[in-house]
Amino acid sequence: MISVCTLAHGRDAHLRNLVRGLNESRLPPGELIVAVLQDQPYDLPYTVFPVRQIMLQSEGLCLSAARNRAAAEAGGGLIVFLDVDCIPHPDLLHDYAAAAPCCAGVMMGEVSYLPSHAPLQTLDYAVLDRLSVRHSERPGPPSTPVAPCRDYRCFWSLNFAMEAALFHQLGGFDENYRGYGGEDTDFGRTCAEQGVNLFWLRGAKAYHQYHPHHMPPVHHLDSVIRNAEYFRSKWGQPTMQHWLRAFRLMGLAEPGPAGWRRIRPTREDDLALTRQQQHQPFASSAKVLALLENGAEKAVA
Repeated sequence: MISVCTLAHGRDAHLRNLVRGLNESRLPPGELIVAVLQDQPYDLPYTVFPVRQIMLQSEGLCLSAARNRAAAEAGGGLIVFLDVDCIPHPDLLHDYAAAAPCCAGVMMGEVSYLPSHAPLQTLDYAVLDRLSVRHSERPGPPSTPVAPCRDYRCFWSLNFAMEAALFHQLGGFDENYRGYGGEDTDFGRTCAEQGVNLFWLRGAKAYHQYHPHHMPPVHHLDSVIRNAEYFRSKWGQPTMQHWLRAFRLMGLAEPGPAGWRRIRPTREDDLALTRQQQHQPFASSAKVLALLENGAEKAVA
């Protein structure tokens, strides 16, 4: 049996579309587990498979703990984790199930980003394929059905699958990461340290639904700094360095003897610089960082 796990806080329409997508699945899931990070359960569409909503505390958001709880409740031998913003392609579960026997490790499927005007009243996957784009800062799908991922930093929890027993053997996600940032890279590092392979799949596709976002995530600056410092204390190496460099160039944070620290409040101009525009299917840290670095070079010159 395949268990699909997601976590949700708000995003009612996005979650309903995820469920609608699972209803179209070529291989139906055995169940859907929703870790609910709000006070009220969701009103979801009818499904041909059971749905369980696990009510969790909405205060002190901990994505790691929510994923771990959803996985603990799952009864399937194969767990597929989908972000609440994802609409699964009808072949997503079939592709994961087909690849699982030859992929002893973590499998990561494709993700395409939808623009704000994508029509979702009816899920026409040919239209979604035509409108969606690959994230320019993420590796593309492999040329072969399955390919190894040799850099643990590329692990991405948006759309992945693995045997339930292996997830529990690894200990799940580290719950010391609170708020936003770092837990994905930590999970990838744990896999690398324990000799668990990561694989890219061509297929197992999900469509990421549009929502406004900030990159670099200045709206989560404090938790990014805290989690980056925790990662460094655990592994002896830093992480999320591109975000930290952007924060430094913006004059928001700086490193010191005791680690990174915020040096001023976030202002509207910081939010404006990093805000995803409506015409953009995804926010880009690379574009913002390039602007900041170009400005820094001009100031030096």
